[in-house]
Amino acid sequence: MEDSLKIEFEKLKKVLVGESSTSDFLQRLTERFPNEVVFSTSFSYEDQVITHLIKDLNIEIFTLDTGRLFGQTYDTWTSTNAFFQKKVKAYYPDANELKEFVTENGPNSFYQSIEKRKTCCNIRKLHPLRKALQGYKVWITGLRSEHSANRQNIPQFEWDPDNKIIKYHPILHWTSEQVIAYVKAHYLPYNPLHNLGFVSIGCEPCTRAVKEGEDFRAGRWWWEDASKKECGLHIHQ
Repeated sequence: MEDSLKIEFEKLKKVLVGESSTSDFLQRLTERFPNEVVFSTSFSYEDQVITHLIKDLNIEIFTLDTGRLFGQTYDTWTSTNAFFQKKVKAYYPDANELKEFVTENGPNSFYQSIEKRKTCCNIRKLHPLRKALQGYKVWITGLRSEHSANRQNIPQFEWDPDNKIIKYHPILHWTSEQVIAYVKAHYLPYNPLHNLGFVSIGCEPCTRAVKEGEDFRAGRWWWEDASKKECGLHIHQ
């Protein structure tokens, strides 16, 4: 199964090189992989744009509810469901795994070491992600190259060897100005934290607003070295 999917990936990659329309390529993916394309959203500016791009396509949407999200994120989730008339499927951490970790280390142990922070991310995000991707062949994401140095050279269409799935980043090369302009032009609901300087919005205890002159990822895990600021959902060497 993995080998045949990788062959399909190579074929489609050649198509994408000459594809002028993101919408056309998204349509092509749903036709080639009916009921096997899924989009992960965190309700960011970028994800709202993609939700709008795929609103009429047969693509399921899911989100990872870590249990530590901002209240504004839950509000945006609600308004997104209403605006698009879609139901975003939720995936949660395993209750027993989370209980054992919090009991052993406390509720905020992620501040104590990178190892404990990554373990927390694994339990709350990576493990639920694996469940969310089961049964799908294409994973659509809202990654943008501007967001971090690690993402500036990634391909728009790639093979994910860890999850054994095709990944497509439709707006990878969009600028922040383009993203915000699209959201406003289509009157899309968005997280009000963006208006307060929050660029990359994750769990509440691990996210702060970005100060003037700081890069996009400065607000995530701000107590850590900049080179280690990834949760593991998207790893690019």
